[in-house]
Amino acid sequence: MSRYIDIHTHHFTARHTELRAVGIHPWDAENTTISEEIFSGAQAIGEIGLDYACEVSRERQEEVFRAQLAIAEHMRLPVVLHCVRAFAPMMAILGEYKLKAVIFHGFIGSKEQAAEAVKRGCFLSFGERTLRSPKTIEALRSTPLDNLFLETDESATPIEEIYAMAAEIRGEELETIINGITNNYNRLFQL
Repeated sequence: MSRYIDIHTHHFTARHTELRAVGIHPWDAENTTISEEIFSGAQAIGEIGLDYACEVSRERQEEVFRAQLAIAEHMRLPVVLHCVRAFAPMMAILGEYKLKAVIFHGFIGSKEQAAEAVKRGCFLSFGERTLRSPKTIEALRSTPLDNLFLETDESATPIEEIYAMAAEIRGEELETIINGITNNYNRLFQL
């Protein structure tokens, strides 16, 4: 296993541990059919969720989100979430399911939202874009290492640089971050 884990990427490199997740994104929720077969071979279901800034109706997004959460619950797979302007409704919906794990990808919420998610056992993943927001930097600093992941998402910035930035922001040694995230990954994916 690589020293670096990229929990959510659109640019697979095969140089690092990169999560294999399959899911229907809220932007694509309008005209889709969901069946358990599409998730075969996936390590997680994602990126799924709610995006109240996009044009897809909230009702349809919620319907597709709930269907995928039910499958994740049945298959005992973690979920990787996309959440835009929908934190409170998402947390309410998540409370209805017994999920193996919940990972908020590209977390851009406040320190208070981070604390609420962590209190409910969620993991928060931060990437380059999220590391540029003062509000989100405070969330990163306050997130316990046991609930932390890092990602490249759509960025061309290498995951090694994301780790270095996060270590600097958190005031921790790079090895501490690497070891903590490796432990989190191993706990979720039982390596």
